[in-house]
Amino acid sequence: MPYDPVLVAPMREELSDVGFTELKSPEEVEQFMAETSGTTFVVVNSVCGCAAGSARPGVLLAVQGAQSPDRLGTVFAGQDLDATAKLRGYVSSYPPSSPSFFLFKGGEVVHVVPRHQIEGRAPQEIAEVLSGAFAEFCG
Repeated sequence: MPYDPVLVAPMREELSDVGFTELKSPEEVEQFMAETSGTTFVVVNSVCGCAAGSARPGVLLAVQGAQSPDRLGTVFAGQDLDATAKLRGYVSSYPPSSPSFFLFKGGEVVHVVPRHQIEGRAPQEIAEVLSGAFAEFCG
């Protein structure tokens, strides 16, 4: 059962307020992912503690850096079930994980950060990992 939208709204806004496109339906995911030029960064958001304490704050730090992807998108696991399933179709060689991050270049996955690489890490550590990927692939 999806989480209460009222409780989830602030968790969504953390990303949408800095320019992430919320992908709430399979059609929105399809449209967003259809653009394959440049770089695309997608966050699989979650209500868990590591999303709140590490993942979202780390992402916010990283996207404010000198290098940033061309497009920013997010799906919310546990809330937008069909949209999350659709996105997972684009990354089917990776096990489902939330939160998680996917960086695409030219429509291909070039960098992945699954939940087990987020848990227990400080936001600054996550930002460092993402900033390194952005510098490598978004330049």
